[in-house]
Amino acid sequence: MTKKKNFIEHSLLGVLTFLKECIFADEFAKKRAFLQSLDPRVKTVTIIFFIIQVLLIKDIYLVLCRYGLCLLLVVISKIPLGFFLKRTWIFIPLFSLFIAIPAIFEIFTPGIPLVTLKILGARLIITQPGLFGAALFITRVITCVSFVVLLSVTTKHFELLKVLRILKVPQVFVMTIGMCYRYIYLFLEIIENTYLAIKSRSGVRMNYKKGQHVVSWNIAYLWQRSYRLNEDVYKAMLSRGYRGEPLILQELKLNPIDWLWLMLVLIISIPLFYLNYRVTS
Repeated sequence: MTKKKNFIEHSLLGVLTFLKECIFADEFAKKRAFLQSLDPRVKTVTIIFFIIQVLLIKDIYLVLCRYGLCLLLVVISKIPLGFFLKRTWIFIPLFSLFIAIPAIFEIFTPGIPLVTLKILGARLIITQPGLFGAALFITRVITCVSFVVLLSVTTKHFELLKVLRILKVPQVFVMTIGMCYRYIYLFLEIIENTYLAIKSRSGVRMNYKKGQHVVSWNIAYLWQRSYRLNEDVYKAMLSRGYRGEPLILQELKLNPIDWLWLMLVLIISIPLFYLNYRVTS
């Protein structure tokens, strides 16, 4: 019983810690490294440009080249590779894997058969076009997610919101992101503190009926408290001069390294488009 309780406790605290590390990783954006030194506008535009390239490429090897470039940028930006991979290979890529699995079978993608499987009396044939299409889809998803995570990790939150407004993203959308960013952290803190409060007041052992009562009461209380907290956070932002537009202390300006990076992106993109044209033609 104790092991089960410890498992639940460690799982809950582990999930909360993982969410905090995924969403709030500003310490990497403050490092003195390559991507962190670029202008946020240039960095955002080039990352979006890379993502568009990945979506247009129809050769899996060229997509892998772009993924290799992303990992190279991770290394020279002084981001731990293990930290980055854990945040790019979970959730969305795994979800895309389950979506792509049916496409490998002949019933959905006819073509040259590769492997024949017999499951519960059913005969399933994996085709070459289906396997290639599924691999290309998963590789694209992983690469695009990696570039998005790289942008968010190497860019400060307020700078990224400011760039979104410069790119003419609607103010309501940007304001909602800013509110959620502030609120999620406080909400996670409430959940963690509530769990510790329940544990400190109920002790180690608790019967099933009492546990149901405590959990249901805290769910209702957490809902009411989170609603009030949402209003309090918004009023605190208004009292500090927030009017719906993200503000930054330093004015954005282009440096020589930004122009060099733009030229380098164009230089490495021209051969990629040429190779993709040769493959598709």
